[in-house]
Amino acid sequence: MTANIFGHGEWWTDLWRGMPEFDQQDLAPRYSIEVVLKAERDLDEFERKIGQRVPEYVKRTPSIWYPEAEIGHFAGKRYVNIEQPWNRTPRYPIYVISKGRWESRQTSKHLERMSVPYRIVVEPQERASYASVIDPAKILVLPFSNLGQGSIPARNWVWEHAITTGAERHWILDDNIDGFFRLNRNLKVPVADGTIFRCAEDFVDRYENVAISGFHYFMFASRKTKLPPLTLNTRVYSCILLRNDLPYRWRGRYNEDTDLSLRALKDGRPTVLFAAFLAFKTTTMTMKGGNTDELYAGTGAVRKEDDGRWRMAESLREQHPDVVKITEKWGRWQHHVDYSRFRANKLIQKPGVVVEDGVNDYGMTLQVDA
Repeated sequence: MTANIFGHGEWWTDLWRGMPEFDQQDLAPRYSIEVVLKAERDLDEFERKIGQRVPEYVKRTPSIWYPEAEIGHFAGKRYVNIEQPWNRTPRYPIYVISKGRWESRQTSKHLERMSVPYRIVVEPQERASYASVIDPAKILVLPFSNLGQGSIPARNWVWEHAITTGAERHWILDDNIDGFFRLNRNLKVPVADGTIFRCAEDFVDRYENVAISGFHYFMFASRKTKLPPLTLNTRVYSCILLRNDLPYRWRGRYNEDTDLSLRALKDGRPTVLFAAFLAFKTTTMTMKGGNTDELYAGTGAVRKEDDGRWRMAESLREQHPDVVKITEKWGRWQHHVDYSRFRANKLIQKPGVVVEDGVNDYGMTLQVDA
């Protein structure tokens, strides 16, 4: 069986059978107008006419909804797997590569709270620091340090380690993920356990040719936009489920996630980026440690050749000049990738796989604090 993402209507409905409920409505504004008020009395009159108070925060963020919109908050809510405890634990090993972040250790903290097993991968000179805050049994020590190549050597070491476990795939996570979420019914809600990892694993294991998959960024999945639970044949980043028998390895110094995705896509291998399951990635260069000092130094330089962001974009363009262009947006250099040529990459379902109709919430229940 093959599945093409460019059918009519809800192209994803058949693919998403047997997966958790995904009901995402279009809550985006239909019309938007600008109202200019010159004086306080004009604001009073405007409020009277629309029958709605303009809140104080509009002075800082000048927009309101009419009629007044219900604000969706995830505070006090979480998805908990009560009914199917066997689905709380991911099937494939999870690795977190970390450097200089034993104090913050965002990803590690959240995995601990969710009781999700993982291994954190560190350089030898930092092993004692990490062992002071993390169970030493969860620490893997690299056989090298300070190579000046970012995370690439560590990622490849992890790949080889995962192969030795006999697993078909492995998860590789950045160390600055500040929470994991499920998107449903126009609300991004924290998850209390590892069930969404198992959901993603089960989905890609239906197919014999998914190379790379993973969770979308929290910030890029709009709560009010009608979007699908997954996107096929695009870049996967930061929270990655990687097939172990791929004929590639990580390379370069910049944009390694995009480079690996593109190499797989060019060979006709599909990728899956889940929007139903999200990772809250801390913005690059806002935290100490990681690649901040090694790779991004010089950002904002006068000469583009000295600007870390330009070097990142140029490196990817050199690797994939057929699909990558460099643009300048918001005063920063950005790479732009044309993924349209990979639309023909199709999912091939494994022989004998039977997918149940309907919704399977994997035991997840939405809990609301009293």
